[in-house]
Amino acid sequence: MLTQEIIRKKRDRAVLSQTEIATFVQRIARDEASPAQIAAFGMAVFLNGMNTEETVALTLAMRDSGTVIDWDAGALGGPVLDKHSTGGVGDKVSLMLAPMVAAAGGFVPMISGRGLGHTGGTLDKLDSIRGYDTAPALSRFRKVVEQAGCAVIGQTEDLAPADRRFYAVRDVTATVESIPLITASILSKKLAAGLSGLAMDVKTGSGAFMETLDGSRALARSIVDVANGAGLPTTALITDMNQVLGHSAGNAVEVRETIDYLTGERRDDRLHDVVIALGAEMLVTGGLAPDRESAGQKLLGTLASGSAAERFERMVSGLGGPTHILRDTSALANAPHVVAVHADRPGAVTAIDTRRVGLAVVELGGGRRRAEDRIDHSVGLTEIAGLGDRVDGDRPLAIVHAKNEADAARAADTLKAAFTLGDDEAAESSAIVEIVT
Repeated sequence: MLTQEIIRKKRDRAVLSQTEIATFVQRIARDEASPAQIAAFGMAVFLNGMNTEETVALTLAMRDSGTVIDWDAGALGGPVLDKHSTGGVGDKVSLMLAPMVAAAGGFVPMISGRGLGHTGGTLDKLDSIRGYDTAPALSRFRKVVEQAGCAVIGQTEDLAPADRRFYAVRDVTATVESIPLITASILSKKLAAGLSGLAMDVKTGSGAFMETLDGSRALARSIVDVANGAGLPTTALITDMNQVLGHSAGNAVEVRETIDYLTGERRDDRLHDVVIALGAEMLVTGGLAPDRESAGQKLLGTLASGSAAERFERMVSGLGGPTHILRDTSALANAPHVVAVHADRPGAVTAIDTRRVGLAVVELGGGRRRAEDRIDHSVGLTEIAGLGDRVDGDRPLAIVHAKNEADAARAADTLKAAFTLGDDEAAESSAIVEIVT
């Protein structure tokens, strides 16, 4: 079938067959479909949608466009598990969770992405560790997973190449926000990584990709249904992003918070709740715990024993980073200009425009407006106030880490506009909104 006929069929709201979808994806992978044709197909899907069967077919076709890693779970000694987040501000969960699950008996080959817009990217955080290789050869990736139990890297040239080309076109043609295309993009890479179980973290709220709960529910439902339809046992958590997750946002500053969390130096309660909840889903899905409660206890044990921290250090050194990062964080850059930002008046934080907080990091140079932008790994925010916190002359809204005074001043203005203060404390809300199975 001609490529344009496949496009026409979806344009006219018809259901595509598995063969038609596979043919189109193969042509993307082989560079036989032009950017205009990819854009037209993406817009047709954006406007007309795909049913579950079509989305499963698209996911599997993009998975099969490149290498599919075959892990021998029996030889490894445990299930191959992963977690994925739709992205948020201060979301460093992956850095904590991967070594915890590894210490609990799982193996975590995590394919992560970079930040774009107001959300941070896991790879950018890891790039802030001097020497860490986020794009290793497949052989090195496998070795680190086998020896450390986890490895967090970026998408390689060999994994789901059709998705990479498709996404590049979607990004410049206003078709990113399509639930079937988001679903297929996420899951094709996860399936190519050879997983036996997946936990999804779908954010909702002011700092999330999907701001509304209805939108987050629709995306979570799509991912769970398509993943299970493609043979990958998956559950999803919908988690709150109406405030920063943890007390830092940036790259090196979030790695420092990760180290503090793993070593027990300091743990933010809401962040901890999300880490344990997602980890519990992974352990139960992988058969490493009979239920969520016992899974949570097992994860807490990896923190108490220090085994999770040890796995993190083993992963970092295995991928080229420093050998003793838990004791010596000198491999992480420090911004030269550090200043506390105070509110114009004392009060309790009643609302936060979390997206604007993320944009403050971008303005500092710690994020990207375009995919090709270079970022400054040293800049960011720490001690970020949460909902209900009282701020005054002593307690700041946040501490800004900037490369110069002018950048710090701009970030301060953005931060002040992001926080709403009142006289009464905001009611506490759970970080875990819903579980979708």
